[in-house]
Amino acid sequence: MGLFDTVKKFKGQDYDALKKECKEKGTLFIDPEFPPDDRSLFYTKGKLAGVAWMRPKQIVDNPKLFVEGASSNDVSQGRLGNCWFVAASSCLAQYSEIWNKVIPDAAGQEWDDQKPENYQGIFRFMFWRYGEWTEVVIDDHLPVINGELVFIHSQSKNEFWSALLEKAYAKFFGCYESLDGGDLNEALEDFTGGVSDTYEMDKMGVATEPEKRAEFFARMQKEMDRRSLMSASIPAESAQEMEASTDMGLVKGHAYGVTCVKNVHLEGSSGLFSIFNRPKLAMVRLRNPWGQCEWKGAFSDGSPEWDKIDKNDQKKIGLTVDDDGEFWMTFEDFCKYFKQVGICRNVNTSLFTLTKTWNEGLHHGAWKKPNRAGGCLNNRDTFLNNPQYAFDITGEEEEFMVHLSQKSTRTKEGSTNETMGFTIFKVEINRRYRIHDLSHHEKLVSSVFRNSRSIFLRPTATRGRYVIVPSTFDKDIESEFLIRIYTDSANNFKYLDQDQPQKSWWNCFSSEPVMVTHIKIIGAHGLEKQDASGGADPYAIIKCEGESVRTTSCKNTTDPNWNQSALFYRKKPLGAPIKIQIWNNNLLRDEYMGKHVFMSADECSHSIQEVGLIGRKKEQGAPRPGKVRVEITQSKTLTSI
Repeated sequence: MGLFDTVKKFKGQDYDALKKECKEKGTLFIDPEFPPDDRSLFYTKGKLAGVAWMRPKQIVDNPKLFVEGASSNDVSQGRLGNCWFVAASSCLAQYSEIWNKVIPDAAGQEWDDQKPENYQGIFRFMFWRYGEWTEVVIDDHLPVINGELVFIHSQSKNEFWSALLEKAYAKFFGCYESLDGGDLNEALEDFTGGVSDTYEMDKMGVATEPEKRAEFFARMQKEMDRRSLMSASIPAESAQEMEASTDMGLVKGHAYGVTCVKNVHLEGSSGLFSIFNRPKLAMVRLRNPWGQCEWKGAFSDGSPEWDKIDKNDQKKIGLTVDDDGEFWMTFEDFCKYFKQVGICRNVNTSLFTLTKTWNEGLHHGAWKKPNRAGGCLNNRDTFLNNPQYAFDITGEEEEFMVHLSQKSTRTKEGSTNETMGFTIFKVEINRRYRIHDLSHHEKLVSSVFRNSRSIFLRPTATRGRYVIVPSTFDKDIESEFLIRIYTDSANNFKYLDQDQPQKSWWNCFSSEPVMVTHIKIIGAHGLEKQDASGGADPYAIIKCEGESVRTTSCKNTTDPNWNQSALFYRKKPLGAPIKIQIWNNNLLRDEYMGKHVFMSADECSHSIQEVGLIGRKKEQGAPRPGKVRVEITQSKTLTSI
């Protein structure tokens, strides 16, 4: 199946069908859904006077979609406060495999003087939104004043890919004015389908602590090598600060594209082994989408610091500054002067690749009243009335990614974002139904809560099952969202829509559960191997009414601490007891270490017990060394845990 076989057609418009129709009629396409008039420009009437609409062939004699390919130098900002989108477009232009998705079949859309009959004045672009690619069709009328493009333009007068891309994005959100102010990370996600994150450098200590700065440089370098898209900014703290320049020539409230992260060699000692021990300098290349280079610090244009850089490195990676808005600075200065870095990761889920792959879990959800809009943890009584999602971590310890995005819209008042976030809990190994009581579950982590379109978190967890609870900050807020999770291995991601087991329609004669039991295996002590050779790798198996749950193994100990739980919905609590077996994990054959049988069917809450072990088969009832410590909660109310 091809990339665009299942794409959504924006406004129901199909590029191939519309182009064919225009070709048969001998006409140029005029888009009725985004007409070349003031309705496509602004929500606010009379905001910009003297605007006309012209096709590229009316602006220049020899229009091209691309002139010598795409580069970050092709994109310059016009009379619109969308530097966030301009910077994103600059980032996009660095990687052909990305803009080939956003601008599909670029060669087929190019102006061809040899085949003028193929020109119908129609173009298409692809944007990723909430789990699917969307095809956006436009005509090539562009807004001009006195024959000059009003908004994004290229340094090459006859290159139009960036202007047409901006128009398609404006159509996607309603009009050009809807792009006046925004978040660069949003555009990067729309270009890639990736997951974005913002690093608050002033809170990370990278400006003052060299060790943390080195770690952050290594992360940025790693992400750049993985073809992630990056930006940097200095947030404005007031309306007066917007687009104000600092003493070093950097603009506040302005998005810069990060186009290179490199260690470069300095001019150093000479000799046979000098190539291996020359000192290095961590550096970053940025691009100002306004097309002007204002940086006034070290390594600014013409500064003497350039003489410190190895001449071969200067030639190899182009350590020069032109008038195209690109400039270099040391990573130390970067961390000193910039406050935020945005990174959009291209998440690879393909099995047919040599690069790192992720296992994806994805679900379209919604906060809805009355029982799925509970607010954040501050709303203790209603928090669990939110959507819940279970997933597994199967590695010993694993870093994973969670990305929550709300399905907001852009209007003349700006983005309609709710304040949102999510919380992750470690739950029972075998949980299949919704959480009803937080007292039995350990909180792994909570994200920040903010009114942005998306929230990203990259936590680390040990092996086990977890539940994510996405929520708005306040309760009773209704909104739609998309949640995605990426793990190293299969994660069994699942939306938990049931509160308790449901009776099967095909087995109406089966009995229903009458009790729920939560049992936590805290640990054991005094265990003994049969061969008395010392340490063991013990694990526990919990059995109840045909279901068996196994804990992880604790390495080289006879006093294991598991702290893992299981949950059982019991139909016969009196006739089918719970059994706990302790085993030693061996390479050839696991060794039985003892068991305990729990007969009680009484209701209880957080009852902690330390019990002895007995043998099995011929040793039935004979005591075994060691004791097991457990915590048990039992209730006849199935939705109590």
